[in-house]
Amino acid sequence: MKNALNWWKGGIIYQIYPRSFMDSNGDGIGDLPGITGKLDYVADLGVDGIWISPFFTSPMKDFGYDISDYRDVDPIFGTLDDFKALLIKAHDLGLKVMVDLVLSHTSDQHPWFRESRQNKHNVKSDWFVWADAQPDGTPPNNWLSLFGGSAWTWDSRRMQYYLHNFLDSQPDLNFHNSEVREAQLENARFWLDLGVDGFRLDTVNFYYHSQGLENNPPVPGGVPKTLGVKHDNPYAFQLHQYDISRPENLDFLRQLRAVMDQYPGTTTVGEIGADEPLQIMADYTAHDDKLHMAYTFDLLNEPHSAEYIRGVIEKLEAKIGDGWPCWALSNHDVVRSVSRWGEGQDPQAFPRIALAMLMSLRGSVCLYQGEELGLPEAKVPFERIQDPFGLPFWPEYKGRDGCRTPMVWEQKKGGGFSSCQSSIESWLPVDEEQLPLAVHNQLAQPESNLLALRQWIGWRQQQPALIEGDIEIIPDSGNMLCWLRRCSEQQLLVALNMTAETLRSQITVNIQEVLSGHGFTGRVENQEIVLEPYQALFARI
Repeated sequence: MKNALNWWKGGIIYQIYPRSFMDSNGDGIGDLPGITGKLDYVADLGVDGIWISPFFTSPMKDFGYDISDYRDVDPIFGTLDDFKALLIKAHDLGLKVMVDLVLSHTSDQHPWFRESRQNKHNVKSDWFVWADAQPDGTPPNNWLSLFGGSAWTWDSRRMQYYLHNFLDSQPDLNFHNSEVREAQLENARFWLDLGVDGFRLDTVNFYYHSQGLENNPPVPGGVPKTLGVKHDNPYAFQLHQYDISRPENLDFLRQLRAVMDQYPGTTTVGEIGADEPLQIMADYTAHDDKLHMAYTFDLLNEPHSAEYIRGVIEKLEAKIGDGWPCWALSNHDVVRSVSRWGEGQDPQAFPRIALAMLMSLRGSVCLYQGEELGLPEAKVPFERIQDPFGLPFWPEYKGRDGCRTPMVWEQKKGGGFSSCQSSIESWLPVDEEQLPLAVHNQLAQPESNLLALRQWIGWRQQQPALIEGDIEIIPDSGNMLCWLRRCSEQQLLVALNMTAETLRSQITVNIQEVLSGHGFTGRVENQEIVLEPYQALFARI
């Protein structure tokens, strides 16, 4: 079966958003000891590892994605010793541990930036992206922040603008400076030396900018807008030719891979947001000398028709060559898939078939906390909104808080999120509509989403074709999704129905055996595949 050093290839990685997973001390914020206390639950899912969103020292303007110390734990989450204890417990349970490394920018409270902004002549003066104003005082060019407004902020000490692709409190590092690159590689080594098994790399195509600071061109008429379009964000009006996805990025990823290769069994997965994300994914994972795997937002957006999903797979397979994708339906940045893809669908059956589809693709999988419960997007009233991305675009875009609310462990007030009796409210409210889906309830319900997913993952982990096989789309299957997964040990036909209608399709391959044990009820009748609503068939060919 799976090579221990390549555990990530075809693996299932459970994403934990630490603020919202489990609160061990009653302060309303999840923490590392809380995660450690729930690792048995995660291991029982049958996943291969966990990815923990940032827990580093931070002023929390962007909830940890603004780092002020790459080598320590923020006190709200615990201590470095707490992380070491988490690591030991996870490894004892057979779980790999990946941490979220934000290399492209820091907090404006990071000592590097505090020194850099003092003047133009200090030793870190060139560690961030600084530029003079235009003659009329306006920013150096038309680059925009993904969080709204110009990507440039004026600093009165240096009498220059600095670049930030996100909040103005998240200044961009200057990766053209070799000292910056080496400093970030050293930060990676710090965590690898502690024993982590890899990194999820935030905004991995945002490291470099064009030193010419050319204006980005507008998106031509008739060309679909991509980045930011779901947020009614002017960021989508530009082709991001000069501010992100620069060719120099490839050389840095090779440097990072060289570091990773010194720690056998470790891995990287990069987050890619780009105008041509599938091409970037292919470029960044090809030839086994850069990222191990990468994911884009192609399945983290609105459309979910069979035609759309087939198109994403076909486009990726046409580009990726020997690269390796990682897929996700939900994460901490998007509306939960049950609400985004499953609106109007059966709230119990749809999450199961959606995750079966995801885990039947060629590639690895990220499973977001609560997705195993079939949690819908939580409702967060405006007065409780925390997300700095949501406030400027409200109400058309309500931000990311609805997918970040606390896990529901028990059907009671507060959802069992805090292990201590406390009158303190959780940092985001628990949506009472999610309480019936709590872990405690689902463990006692034989037909629950949680137990169904456990069964599915346990079965899937024994199918080498689903873990490491190639993929071939069967075209012309209408609303039924059909593909072949093949490796040297096994050949499978996969057929999925993500609709509320019964679907039939002619069999185009020689079926040897319809497999069972996965929890779905697809069948063969008179040389046709028959799938009841939200059902699947897996057959040996």
